[in-house]
Amino acid sequence: MRRRVSLLIIWGLVLSMAATACGSSTTKTQPTATATHGGSNATTTPGKPLGPGDVHLQPFVTGLQSPVYLTYAPGQSDRVYVVEQSGRVMVVGMDGTVRAQPFLDVHQLISTGGERGLLSIAFHPDYARNGYFFVDYTATDGTVTVVRYHVSRNDPYRADPSSAQIILTVAHPVSNHNGGLLLFGSGGYLYIGIGDGGSGNSANGQRKNTLLGKILRIDVDHTSAGRQYAIPSDNPFANQAGARPEIWAYGLRNPWRFSFDRSAHDLYIGDAGQNEFEEIDYQPAASKGGQNYGWAIYEGNSCYAGGGACSTGGLTAPVATYGHEGGNCVVVGGYVYRGQKYPSLTGAYFYGDDCSGRMWSFPAADARDGHGAAQQILDTQLLISSFGEDASGELYVVSLDGNISRVTG
Repeated sequence: MRRRVSLLIIWGLVLSMAATACGSSTTKTQPTATATHGGSNATTTPGKPLGPGDVHLQPFVTGLQSPVYLTYAPGQSDRVYVVEQSGRVMVVGMDGTVRAQPFLDVHQLISTGGERGLLSIAFHPDYARNGYFFVDYTATDGTVTVVRYHVSRNDPYRADPSSAQIILTVAHPVSNHNGGLLLFGSGGYLYIGIGDGGSGNSANGQRKNTLLGKILRIDVDHTSAGRQYAIPSDNPFANQAGARPEIWAYGLRNPWRFSFDRSAHDLYIGDAGQNEFEEIDYQPAASKGGQNYGWAIYEGNSCYAGGGACSTGGLTAPVATYGHEGGNCVVVGGYVYRGQKYPSLTGAYFYGDDCSGRMWSFPAADARDGHGAAQQILDTQLLISSFGEDASGELYVVSLDGNISRVTG
């Protein structure tokens, strides 16, 4: 077992680490991360299988306070933004220099510790013109909260705290499985990952009358029906009685980190498992949404519900899974590499595990074509909380212990 105990206590058994079982799987843990299926006609650089020695990590920045996310603002290639769970968003230059003054500080508005806190930031696609960005945090009462802010009109390195506008709130029954990622898709809509509600709430993944256990898709450029957002007319359940119209995909346990391939626009989702399996889910760019990724009927490719309830009818299976052997516990979804510095990495999808610090990769074509197996590429001492992408498509690994590394070839 690897060295993880003290820092995991700090993060409260991060991201539903081996949560107390509400049921049991019917198969044994799998020794490797295996790609299982997908399906899309997208064409882009296919990538090649990578193995040990093909990928390296280069120190980028140290000394941050429990960083959980890294991203960039459209139109800015000279900096990235790092989210600290304690409530700050820090600006980091491309040389790794951290500006002393936070871009945003919401520590007084949030509950933190365990899986709560400030969890992500997303910049509007037209940020260079409108100055809008959005954050996801757990409020002092634990409510999952999405808020829009505006950059300061006098200082591009500071947000205007008085501009806060709450866009969406979701009551959350317990402290874990908050999800927490905000991400704009290529169509300009905001995608929001929300966990199933934590302990005792696993059935929410299959319930379409709740936002828990889902990925949502909303239009933040318009308002409707008393909401601070509108429902895209082509959302899969926009007109289905009894279903929440915000839902884009369901059957998820805790979709902590997901990403769009910036070239093919396919969606990759890292969904945290229960006691045995972690999974990477996939949605092709041409999808109309509505996928059911199986929780809590399946955990990975293993029957979780038991008995006749484990029909696969209507379910979308993961494209990769791995077991909890060797200290693995929580998947952290990553990105398809589309940077320019390391051509040998192009088209490879990267992801990792928070507890073991291991990283895996498989060619993006595997998700689309449904063949191949993920390969372990690194075995680190990092507490991987997230991956990140800068304006040029270069990738980063964020570690909860305060360090961020660049992914290199």
